[in-house]
Parts: sequence; C-alpha cells; structure tokens
Amino acid sequence: MIEHIPFPRQPKKLPVVLSRGEVSRLIEATDNLKHRTLLMTLYSTGLRVSEALALQIADVDSQRMLLYVRQGKGARDRYVPLTPTLLRQLRHYWTRWRPPMWLFTGRDPARPLSSASVLRICQQAARKARLHKKVSPHTLRHSFATHHLEAGTDLKTIQVWLGHRNLSTTSIYLHGAAQRSPGRQPFRDLLGEGIGTGVH
Repeated sequence: MIEHIPFPRQPKKLPVVLSRGEVSRLIEATDNLKHRTLLMTLYSTGLRVSEALALQIADVDSQRMLLYVRQGKGARDRYVPLTPTLLRQLRHYWTRWRPPMWLFTGRDPARPLSSASVLRICQQAARKARLHKKVSPHTLRHSFATHHLEAGTDLKTIQVWLGHRNLSTTSIYLHGAAQRSPGRQPFRDLLGEGIGTGVH
C-alpha cells in the first residue's frame, strides 16, 4: 500500500543570485589576497567549491587561456575559460604566496583549503559588504551562470562550463536571468577592470 501512496512534490526554489555590483562589493570587501583570489576564481569560472580547491598550479594554462578541472562532479574532467582579469589576479597571488602544488593551500602548504574555510571566507565577506542576501560560495556559481545568460551566452555553452550532465539542470537559470541580449555574444570577462588585485 505504501508503495502506491503519492508523495507531495518538493518545492523548487530559484537559486540566490547576486547582481554584478554585489559581486564586486563582496570581492572588494576581502582584503586578504588569497581569499580575494579564491572568490574571484569561483565567480569568474563558475566552479564548484570542491573543483576550485582541487586546482593545481599546473592546471592554469595561460597560453590557451583555460583552467583544467580535474575529476569534477561525475568524475569527469573539463576545461573552463580563463579570463584576462583572473589570470592577472592569479599571477599576482602566485608571486606573493608561491603555493607549491595546490592553488589554494590551507595552513598546511601540502594540503588545500577545506570547504568549511571557503564558506567562512564567503560569509565574512558578505557581512563586511553588507549584503542582505543569503550568500554561500555556490551563490557565485549561480551568479556566473545567470550573468552569462544575461550577456547573451547560449545555454548549451554554460552547461558545458558548469559541468552539468543534463541541459534541464542548467535551464533553471533562465527563470532568474534578466532580459538577454539578442544573438550569441563573444565570451565576456565578468570581473571586468573594476576589481583590484588586493595587497595582503
């Protein structure tokens, strides 16, 4: 009998998305160089936290302007675009911190940061920036996808960048995107020129 009882549908909530101005405020509120670079990487690439923490120095391909994502969700490798602004930030960060292997190391240089640390970094930045939305590292991934949709990037391309198996997963961002530009537009550097590198 229990097998034939229909369960109520779970409500589907739209993801929290920051405006581009709110993203800038979040990043600018972070004056620690490593933390700022991490937040910029999450937003500029749309990576999951686990994927960003798995990045190694060798995964930054400045010649082809790509980041190599190792064993993302579903144990699949992929590439995501590396923007000029993020590349400058990564070079500035590497010059000062010189991480040996992992791009974002924890207190132990032989190990990457923990996901709990990334959540704390993001929440502290959100409080300092006085953002009233509930912000997590995944919010930057949602914002990446939505802002690219608004800039005219096609849904299939965003699906590949995000590493989604099904296009239906990516299509949720259609509901939160503002009016999109007509036609396909060239890849945009969402970070732009307004965000400084940070010095600490």
